[in-house]
Amino acid sequence: MQEPNIDPKFLKPYDPKETEDRIYKLWEESGFFNPDVCIEKGVTDKNASVFSMVLPPPNVTGTLHIGHASMLTIEDIMVRFARMQGKRTLWLPGTDHAAIATQSKVEKILEKEEGKRKTDLGREEFLKRVEKFAQESHDTIVNQSKKMGASLDWSREAYTLDAKRNFAVRTAFKKMYDDGLIYRGHRIVNWDPKGQTVISDDELVYKEEKTKFYYLKYGPFIIGTARPETKFGDKYVVMHPEDKRYAEYKDGQKIDLEWINGPITATIVKDESIDMEFGTGVMTITPWHSTVDFEIAERHNLEKEQIIDKYGKLLPIAGEFSGMKIKDAREKIIAKLEAKGLVEKIDENYVHNIATAERTDAVVEPQIMNQWFINVNKQIKDRNNKTLKELMLEAVKSGDVNIIPDRFEKVYYNWIENLRDWCISRQIWYGHRIPVWYKGEEIYCGVEAPGGEGWEQDSDTLDTWFSSGLWTFSTLGWPDLNAPDFKTYHPTSMLETAHDIIFFWVARMILMSTYILGEVPFKTVYLQGVVRDAQGRKMSKSLGNAMDPLEVSAKYGTDAVRMSLIVGTGPGNDTKMSEDKIRAYKNYANKLWNITRFVLSSTEFTKYDKDFNKYTERENALVEEVDGLIKEITKEMEEYKFYLVSEKIYQYTWSRFADVIIEQSKEIFLSGTDEDKESRAEFLLSTLIKILKILHPFMPFVTEEIWSLMPIENKKLLIVEEWPKV
Repeated sequence: MQEPNIDPKFLKPYDPKETEDRIYKLWEESGFFNPDVCIEKGVTDKNASVFSMVLPPPNVTGTLHIGHASMLTIEDIMVRFARMQGKRTLWLPGTDHAAIATQSKVEKILEKEEGKRKTDLGREEFLKRVEKFAQESHDTIVNQSKKMGASLDWSREAYTLDAKRNFAVRTAFKKMYDDGLIYRGHRIVNWDPKGQTVISDDELVYKEEKTKFYYLKYGPFIIGTARPETKFGDKYVVMHPEDKRYAEYKDGQKIDLEWINGPITATIVKDESIDMEFGTGVMTITPWHSTVDFEIAERHNLEKEQIIDKYGKLLPIAGEFSGMKIKDAREKIIAKLEAKGLVEKIDENYVHNIATAERTDAVVEPQIMNQWFINVNKQIKDRNNKTLKELMLEAVKSGDVNIIPDRFEKVYYNWIENLRDWCISRQIWYGHRIPVWYKGEEIYCGVEAPGGEGWEQDSDTLDTWFSSGLWTFSTLGWPDLNAPDFKTYHPTSMLETAHDIIFFWVARMILMSTYILGEVPFKTVYLQGVVRDAQGRKMSKSLGNAMDPLEVSAKYGTDAVRMSLIVGTGPGNDTKMSEDKIRAYKNYANKLWNITRFVLSSTEFTKYDKDFNKYTERENALVEEVDGLIKEITKEMEEYKFYLVSEKIYQYTWSRFADVIIEQSKEIFLSGTDEDKESRAEFLLSTLIKILKILHPFMPFVTEEIWSLMPIENKKLLIVEEWPKV
């Protein structure tokens, strides 16, 4: 007589705490996260089609949040599905040094715990502190990723600031410098007066502020401003050339008028960028402290004067207000203008958005500074004289890069069409130091430092997005074009990331890859939304609604957390999370466990036969139903419609398989013929196997545990079992 199928483990409820770490260790020891091992062990054909993806590298600034858990879940679903399809599957992990964010964290810790600044330690000692913090954070992130079940190939792990990536960064910089795409020049940038560095647009946080709006008499004109402290150098008054109200004034005309510190001569400038409907249709410009004004000044070759220094204080051009902080000076300046009769009126309830620095909370002051930039409008000889902007647009318009959902294509195009030269230098210590050296008037740019004495390296570091822009190919062995991984896995198949960094990261990876390699970095971009709380609010520590993915995983099981992040959430859409939702999928994991216990105990003397063909007419109909579902689900998996697949397999398992088919089976096993019983037993075993395989990418732990207890001969780990076919 055969041994019964049921394992004693099924006598107890399913316990994620006892299972998950053990299962993950089993996967790691199998080596199946590594595609080379899969080929060596014969579970993947070396000539199989390739699926490759790099993990968007989390910042080494702390721990992963629920948004990261969503990212890991979506990507792991893609990877497990590809692996089960027999593809040569690589998911490459890594972390990002996140220069400004990481340095800022360590500076705050240093000040709080030791009362010191970075300058008290010096560059070398301070960087040691930052690296220690980054390593500790990295270790936490890796552990959290494993807890979420991420089947990443840890043998290929990369770091945006490690030696290999540093070599790649210096190689890319030199190529761009030699091609004239990287230059040093005076342009307007976002300046953080507290952090004392340039910051990128994505490091700006716009905050609504209620303030006063001042209407000032500027000769015969009325101009409006919320920032009178910037107006000391205003000597150009700009209007639209077609504005009939000001037809009497000619472009270039000079007018004399009384201003803050005495009489000045102003120049009329006609420019089509002026909105005739806004205010009086006339504005004065402060080119040094406004991006819009800077661009007008550039078009008309106008002079530019600095009013505010890099510490947020007024310069001598402000006369008696020199050395004062902006906020302290504002009302005093208005009082002086009122005394001169130059204030028309004041709106006390003006509301606008002000740009603040994400890390320091300081109000950002636009400044014209000598910085390093990438020219996005320069024609590139070995790219058919296309500009970087044209290469970026062409990659998506040609279909070489497919964005899901496609509504974000318009967002992408709009951003690139309005793209200005990219400022890549930062005045911080942590990061890739700019590979340029100076000796007197000599300048040297190289992958390696110049020989000889007297050379001094540029003290600035590169914007983090420069190194992460190379991520798809720097992780695969570039600059070695013959590196096996680079030749096999690039362009990568997929990039999955948050939709809010489509500009800052997705676009810049396309920029770097199309310019340096002449090919796109990835074929498909899957954009995910934001994870919100049950009320639809963005999760944050300040609101007290932040959800720790490890905490809820420990409470309900990782599979439950993963399912709750996927069901009902299409690409690009936000998802609402609550403990009630997670609890529902914990119940589902338990249901799956109980279903298996019933099936195995009811078929304990049945030997599973994958080629069984003696189904009765009733079971044949059920098999056709399952086959239809598999066909539907497989197509939707290939279309990345995981929200539909997860819902369908959930509904089939619970509402159809458990509530209807298993209930019918009880009667069949009680009073059916031997033929009926055999047919139903084989159907139950066969269908449970299919359910486990389909569910595995979504709920890997419970399915792998159940799989280990299934009565199947010569079975492999479920992670490398074949996806069910019709």
